[in-house]
Amino acid sequence: MNAEQTGLRVEEILTRLAESGDPAGRAAAEELVRALMDFYGAGLARLAALLRDADADRRAVLDDELVTGLLVLHDLHPDDVPTRVARGLVAHPEHHAELLDYDEHARCVRLRITAASGGGCGCASTGTGTDGAREAIEGVLAGYAPEVERVEIEEAPAAPAEPALLQIGVRPADPARAAR
Repeated sequence: MNAEQTGLRVEEILTRLAESGDPAGRAAAEELVRALMDFYGAGLARLAALLRDADADRRAVLDDELVTGLLVLHDLHPDDVPTRVARGLVAHPEHHAELLDYDEHARCVRLRITAASGGGCGCASTGTGTDGAREAIEGVLAGYAPEVERVEIEEAPAAPAEPALLQIGVRPADPARAAR
């Protein structure tokens, strides 16, 4: 199917909707077509810009969330789900998460929240705990790996408690020793 055939098909469908006497249906269909055209136009513009860059390589194209979304939508992305999940996490380091496992049958990804660099507290970067981290990560993964239906989060293991600080000072004089 070429662009001209596609355009004619879209026009035919919109004409049938107009003739159906359902103005709300026609308006919804036209809005859907506009939304899809905007999505594809933005994705293709981004792809063209990435490919124009003299230093662009395969990774730059596949790291782009919008381009990845288009490729995944049409089952054209060359990377598997775990690779795309890892790319999404690397592209959004503010979530401090690492991929542990992906269960293809359950469509579930298991992640570990790592300690924020410098903070070392192990809490989610969103400040709202595991649920907030899960929601933020689900948003990221929707673009990189929409096949993922569930995200399980493991907290980073707690850092071992630091030993108590011992104060070492001058020993008080022993009166028995001093008498000798």
